[in-house]
Amino acid sequence: MKPKLSLTQVLRRAAPLLGIVSFGLALWLLQRSLSGHRYQELVAAARLPASSLALSMAMTIAGYVVLMGYDVLAFRFIGRPLAWRSMATASFVSNALGNNLGNILVTGAAVRYWIYSSIGLSALQTTRVVAFCSLGFWLGILFLSATVFAADPLNSAASAVQVIGATTSMLSAGSALLLTGYLTLVALRRRPRLGAWRFELPTLALTGGQISVAAIDLCLMAAALFVLLPQGTGLGYVEFLAVFLLALLAGVVSQVPGGLGVFETVMMSLLAPRVRLPDLAAALLAFRAVYYVLPLFVGVALLALRSASDLSGWMKQRSRALAVLSPHILAAATFVCGAVLLFSGALPAAEGRLQWLDGLLALPLIEGSHFIASLVGVVLLPLARGLQRRLEAAWGLAAVLLAVGALLSLTKGGDIEEALILGVALAALLPLRGQFYRRSSLFAEPLGRGWVVSVGMVLAAAAWLSRFAHAHADLADDTWWTFALHAEAARSARATVGALAIGGLVALHRLIIAPRGTARPASAQDLERAQAIVEHAVWTYANLVFRGDKSLLFSEAGDAFVMYARQGRSWIAMGDPVGPDASVRELAWRLRELADRHDGWCAFFEVRPERRALYASLGLSLTPLGKEARVKLSTFCIDQPAHKGLRHARAKLARRGFEFELLPREAVPQALPALSKVSEAWLAGKATREKGFSNASFDAPYLTHFPVAVVRRGAEIVAFANVWLGAGKQEMSIDLMRHSPKAPNGAMDFLFSELMLWGRAQGYAWFNLGVAPLYGVASDDSSATLWRHAAQLLARHGEHFYNFTGLQRYKAKFQPEWTMLYLASPAGLALPQVLLDVAALTAGGVLGIVAKGQSAERFSPALCREGS
Repeated sequence: MKPKLSLTQVLRRAAPLLGIVSFGLALWLLQRSLSGHRYQELVAAARLPASSLALSMAMTIAGYVVLMGYDVLAFRFIGRPLAWRSMATASFVSNALGNNLGNILVTGAAVRYWIYSSIGLSALQTTRVVAFCSLGFWLGILFLSATVFAADPLNSAASAVQVIGATTSMLSAGSALLLTGYLTLVALRRRPRLGAWRFELPTLALTGGQISVAAIDLCLMAAALFVLLPQGTGLGYVEFLAVFLLALLAGVVSQVPGGLGVFETVMMSLLAPRVRLPDLAAALLAFRAVYYVLPLFVGVALLALRSASDLSGWMKQRSRALAVLSPHILAAATFVCGAVLLFSGALPAAEGRLQWLDGLLALPLIEGSHFIASLVGVVLLPLARGLQRRLEAAWGLAAVLLAVGALLSLTKGGDIEEALILGVALAALLPLRGQFYRRSSLFAEPLGRGWVVSVGMVLAAAAWLSRFAHAHADLADDTWWTFALHAEAARSARATVGALAIGGLVALHRLIIAPRGTARPASAQDLERAQAIVEHAVWTYANLVFRGDKSLLFSEAGDAFVMYARQGRSWIAMGDPVGPDASVRELAWRLRELADRHDGWCAFFEVRPERRALYASLGLSLTPLGKEARVKLSTFCIDQPAHKGLRHARAKLARRGFEFELLPREAVPQALPALSKVSEAWLAGKATREKGFSNASFDAPYLTHFPVAVVRRGAEIVAFANVWLGAGKQEMSIDLMRHSPKAPNGAMDFLFSELMLWGRAQGYAWFNLGVAPLYGVASDDSSATLWRHAAQLLARHGEHFYNFTGLQRYKAKFQPEWTMLYLASPAGLALPQVLLDVAALTAGGVLGIVAKGQSAERFSPALCREGS
């Protein structure tokens, strides 16, 4: 029986369906509105004055500059300074991408999250910046709705608008009420509480700044379209702004990327009585190009400039956000290029260019170029998803198709502008080969509902354009296959049908691909494959794979693996993937995609800060968990004054006849009965049970993989720990450590000291003592404020359940070097649930989280020193 879907899951799955319905309705309404007009009328109206286009571009530039104010105010809100160049880049790129691909594919909020996570902001800081910017937009909408609609500007318009105008007074009153309520809340209570959660709101000054930025931005955006309308319509700016706000809201609510089609439909429906439809359609098309597409390709051009090391060394140092977002920028550009090829193939060639081509090229070449260009366009659409996912094959194929598409644009209709657009995207793509490092197959992953819907919308729009542009052509059976220079209706129909066929096949194939990988425990064959990889692993936590309680994903080359488990919605990897860097990146992406397919959260437990960039590219933020203690064995000396206590314990146990011995792997099976007795006595004395995931448990097959250090007196073993030995003698550590009630005080000090001395003699560089949970988290500036406070509370009041302070002090007496380890996970409201899921995994179940008498080592990085 399938589990019931939550409201959030239902809404997430319903969004693409809403987009389909909205887009379909928009096309139907557009068809009705334009049914009495010919395509040639729109072409004639599209010859807009250069002065109008220049003024619209000026308004667009001003609007994007004003949008920087969101980020400036947001960073004042979180109290963290940031260079204005970084904020400018983040603002420009996030708005350019969000405007073109918003709602389904990628939003400006997601782009800001990727950028600011990559430059070191904590999960909560990034979430607060994103929430601040998103809230500002809606505050601006409320402010303008309350003021603009209060003047009732639509009441004097034609009848089609009067129906809407009759309801705007209610919209004005409702907006004013909501805005007043929010401002009152800000003024009276800066930190309101919602259940157990307390939220920090901006000051009244910052809130006023949000409203001002949003209002000015929306007014400039509307002005960028208003100046493109023909003069003499008698339409005032305030009246136009009211219509613009309604159309913009309809586009946002529709869940159509960029509001494409929906925004235009509402504008036409409300303004048609005042503005000729051909003129209005031309203005809307120009506005879409100036305000949406042009900024996107400015970002692509900046990316290309940044890649030219000999021209832009200064830019490389100041535009890290461009590098972080290059796959997303190029994916958006490639998607737009595919749409441009499809739309161009559906429309007649520009006037006079076919005659010019006729003197240079044969008709079969023109016909073939037109058909193949549309097929290239439809393939570029899903290929953009591969670029977003950093696939190496997607980079190569996109480079070829963009080059071919640019050439075909010239040979099918002399479309120089179209070839220039594809050329700019190609110029930005070619130097960035290193950003596309994943070697996964293009056909190995589902496309995803959002992308399938978006591709379908573009194909539907192309089909609609073809029908509208050639509405008066006769496509009878005997003319369908007509090949002639001016038989553009037949040419467009063939290209559109071919594109629809290819698009349908691609979408069907990608949707029916079965998800690879599940959360099943590793098999004996899996563990055998992992053995060779672990033997070359420097970090000893890789040995946890032999527990056999985690699932495994292997790289295509078989030289790396990631071990993970599923708890609730969380798909949690134990540590960084194990293996070479290239394979590590691929496996991290594969686990992320596996979690996405199952509507889950991807997380990596106890990872190192060196891989921050990788996890940022996955959309994950780092939350500090505690510091790992590693002893540098070359400087470890038992005779140092700081190790006086270790010296005394060692000497005391030696006098009483206790000995240290390191049992080789071959001798462990024979010693298992004695080790089992020690383990059972330890569990009984602690009134606890075995743990899981990052914690070891007594398992005979598992222990036979390693040498075991023991403390014995005569033939009786009183304490033991299995030993992990890393490749290249870079690191050694212990895992399962237990002692019997007969073990004297200082037995663990004795065991640790002897192991470290043995490791130093063998030439090992480090001895890993594991993590002191929550140590250093409260003072870590990069961590979220809420998490720092939670860590303080846990450390202060959690000693009843976990010996946090004692564990840190115990490890500190070995004078280790401390390194923070992190949880890489989604930020925001997902983080608390992921933390609970991790705790449940390591505790051996949900009940184990709160069971008294447990060791704090459940948060350790696979070194389960339960006896300490």
